[in-house]
Amino acid sequence: MGIKVHNRKVGIAPRKVRLVADMVRNKKVEEAISILRYCPKKEIAITLTKLINSGLAIAVEDGKVDLDTLVIGEIFVNEGKTMNRVQPRAQGRAFRIRKRTSHVTVSLKEA
Repeated sequence: MGIKVHNRKVGIAPRKVRLVADMVRNKKVEEAISILRYCPKKEIAITLTKLINSGLAIAVEDGKVDLDTLVIGEIFVNEGKTMNRVQPRAQGRAFRIRKRTSHVTVSLKEA
Protein backbone atom coordinates (compact mmCIF):
# COMPACT_ATOMS: atom_id res chain seq x y z
CA MET A 1 0.00 0.00 0.00
CA GLY A 2 1.40 3.39 -0.95
CA ILE A 3 0.58 6.93 0.03
CA LYS A 4 0.45 9.55 -2.71
CA VAL A 5 0.56 13.29 -2.12
CA HIS A 6 0.43 16.01 -4.76
CA ASN A 7 1.39 19.66 -4.83
CA ARG A 8 0.12 21.51 -7.86
CA LYS A 9 1.03 24.90 -9.32
CA VAL A 10 4.38 25.22 -7.53
CA GLY A 11 5.86 28.49 -8.75
CA ILE A 12 9.23 27.00 -9.69
CA ALA A 13 10.29 25.64 -13.07
CA PRO A 14 10.09 21.83 -13.28
CA ARG A 15 13.66 21.52 -14.50
CA LYS A 16 14.92 23.07 -11.27
CA VAL A 17 12.65 20.99 -9.04
CA ARG A 18 13.74 17.75 -10.76
CA LEU A 19 17.36 18.40 -9.73
CA VAL A 20 16.38 18.31 -6.06
CA ALA A 21 13.84 15.50 -6.49
CA ASP A 22 16.55 13.25 -7.97
CA MET A 23 18.59 13.60 -4.78
CA VAL A 24 15.90 12.05 -2.54
CA ARG A 25 14.43 9.41 -4.82
CA ASN A 26 14.44 5.85 -3.33
CA LYS A 27 15.75 7.06 0.04
CA LYS A 28 14.32 6.45 3.50
CA VAL A 29 12.10 9.27 4.70
CA GLU A 30 14.41 10.36 7.55
CA GLU A 31 17.41 10.35 5.22
CA ALA A 32 15.50 12.32 2.58
CA ILE A 33 14.47 15.00 5.07
CA SER A 34 18.05 15.36 6.31
CA ILE A 35 19.30 15.69 2.72
CA LEU A 36 16.70 18.38 2.03
CA ARG A 37 17.61 20.25 5.22
CA TYR A 38 21.11 20.96 3.90
CA CYS A 39 20.22 21.34 0.22
CA PRO A 40 21.45 24.65 -1.27
CA LYS A 41 18.17 25.19 -3.17
CA LYS A 42 16.17 26.17 -0.08
CA GLU A 43 12.81 27.08 -1.58
CA ILE A 44 12.51 23.80 -3.43
CA ALA A 45 13.78 21.83 -0.43
CA ILE A 46 11.18 23.42 1.86
CA THR A 47 8.38 22.62 -0.61
CA LEU A 48 9.44 18.96 -0.89
CA THR A 49 9.88 18.65 2.89
CA LYS A 50 6.35 19.92 3.46
CA LEU A 51 5.05 17.45 0.90
CA ILE A 52 6.85 14.52 2.55
CA ASN A 53 5.63 15.61 6.00
CA SER A 54 2.08 15.71 4.62
CA GLY A 55 2.49 12.12 3.46
CA LEU A 56 3.79 11.14 6.91
CA ALA A 57 0.76 12.76 8.54
CA ILE A 58 -1.53 10.71 6.30
CA ALA A 59 0.41 7.56 7.24
CA VAL A 60 0.05 8.33 10.96
CA GLU A 61 -3.66 8.99 10.53
CA ASP A 62 -4.18 5.63 8.80
CA GLY A 63 -2.12 3.78 11.40
CA LYS A 64 -1.52 0.81 9.11
CA VAL A 65 2.02 1.80 8.08
CA ASP A 66 5.25 1.54 10.08
CA LEU A 67 6.89 4.96 9.86
CA ASP A 68 10.44 3.60 10.27
CA THR A 69 10.21 1.55 7.08
CA LEU A 70 8.73 4.23 4.81
CA VAL A 71 10.69 4.95 1.64
CA ILE A 72 10.14 7.57 -1.04
CA GLY A 73 9.10 5.19 -3.77
CA GLU A 74 8.21 7.59 -6.54
CA ILE A 75 8.80 11.29 -6.86
CA PHE A 76 8.19 13.03 -10.12
CA VAL A 77 7.72 16.54 -11.38
CA ASN A 78 5.44 17.42 -14.27
CA GLU A 79 5.10 20.73 -16.06
CA GLY A 80 2.20 22.94 -14.99
CA LYS A 81 0.69 25.98 -16.62
CA THR A 82 3.03 28.60 -17.99
CA MET A 83 2.21 32.23 -17.26
CA ASN A 84 3.21 34.59 -20.04
CA ARG A 85 4.48 38.04 -19.14
CA VAL A 86 5.81 40.85 -21.30
CA GLN A 87 9.02 42.81 -20.75
CA PRO A 88 9.39 46.03 -22.75
CA ARG A 89 12.46 46.22 -24.98
CA ALA A 90 14.09 48.86 -27.13
CA GLN A 91 12.30 50.53 -30.06
CA GLY A 92 8.82 49.51 -28.91
CA ARG A 93 9.40 45.78 -29.04
CA ALA A 94 8.20 43.36 -26.39
CA PHE A 95 10.02 40.35 -24.99
CA ARG A 96 8.00 37.41 -23.72
CA ILE A 97 8.85 36.04 -20.26
CA ARG A 98 7.58 32.54 -19.54
CA LYS A 99 7.02 31.89 -15.83
CA ARG A 100 6.82 28.13 -15.54
CA THR A 101 5.05 26.17 -12.83
CA SER A 102 5.26 22.52 -11.85
CA HIS A 103 3.16 19.73 -10.36
CA VAL A 104 5.03 17.57 -7.83
CA THR A 105 3.90 14.07 -6.83
CA VAL A 106 5.47 12.03 -4.02
CA SER A 107 4.61 8.41 -3.35
CA LEU A 108 5.63 6.81 -0.05
CA LYS A 109 5.81 3.04 0.26
CA GLU A 110 7.02 0.49 2.77
CA ALA A 111 10.47 -0.98 2.22
